[in-house]
Amino acid sequence: MMSLPPVLWLQAFESAARTLSFTEAGRELGVTQSAISQRIRLLEDRVGQPLFARYPRSLALTPAGQAWLPSVQEAFRRLAEGTAEVFGPSPDAPITLRATPAMQQTWLAPRLLRFQQVRPDITLRLVSAIWADDFGVEGADLEVRYGRGEWDDVVAHGLGEERLLPVCSAAMARTLKRPADLAGQTLLHAAGFDAGWPRWLAEAGVAGLENRCRAMICDTHVTTLAMAGYGGGVALSHRRLLEASRDLVAPFALDMGTDEAFWLVRPANRQMREPAAALWEWLANDR
Repeated sequence: MMSLPPVLWLQAFESAARTLSFTEAGRELGVTQSAISQRIRLLEDRVGQPLFARYPRSLALTPAGQAWLPSVQEAFRRLAEGTAEVFGPSPDAPITLRATPAMQQTWLAPRLLRFQQVRPDITLRLVSAIWADDFGVEGADLEVRYGRGEWDDVVAHGLGEERLLPVCSAAMARTLKRPADLAGQTLLHAAGFDAGWPRWLAEAGVAGLENRCRAMICDTHVTTLAMAGYGGGVALSHRRLLEASRDLVAPFALDMGTDEAFWLVRPANRQMREPAAALWEWLANDR
């Protein structure tokens, strides 16, 4: 098997092949045009075939160069991803926090504002995730996930017990004196919750009442909260999100527990940068 050429030669080839210019490749890599030319010639000698067709005023890839370029680019891409996964991004890169939109707009927002007042030197980057598959340790320093905490390759810190209860606008709440008053109202359902309206209604002593209500199913929890705030129905929400909302009230005191909860999560195989560690401690201890 042929030994791999030096990385400097491969970098020269990838840059020159992408730009079709030894001069541009030199600017990109911080060396002279002649240095790029020399590295390409050494590389061609190593592989035993010309990689470029050289013309007086232009440059083109040979069939061998065209066939090899995707493999070289894929190798550099995987090397960059592996480096970031193990060692994290560059020290001065923003801290990336991934969470659902509802969590960002309610519980997280005031805490991140206070954090930035204490640590104005840290730049934060918020990334939204809606479905479970949107989450993953790649590309994020920290995450706030909702579930049972049964994830591989992460360190998970529970943010406390979750309780679900109905929420709605203040005007609608004035018409709801007891759970039976929900009959005929629109119940807003958020896809993905293990515990939902049928269970809450059963615990409230009005099992089956959902069959006498209108229903709207939303693919995000933040949408159900927005609809409830506009008076479009009653949503089931987490008590911690209600406490952070300025538009919603709870018409009933009854709440119910759930096996799922919010978790602060970070990759287990990556050492946290100091700014990420500071944010972790802030969110883990600021309830």
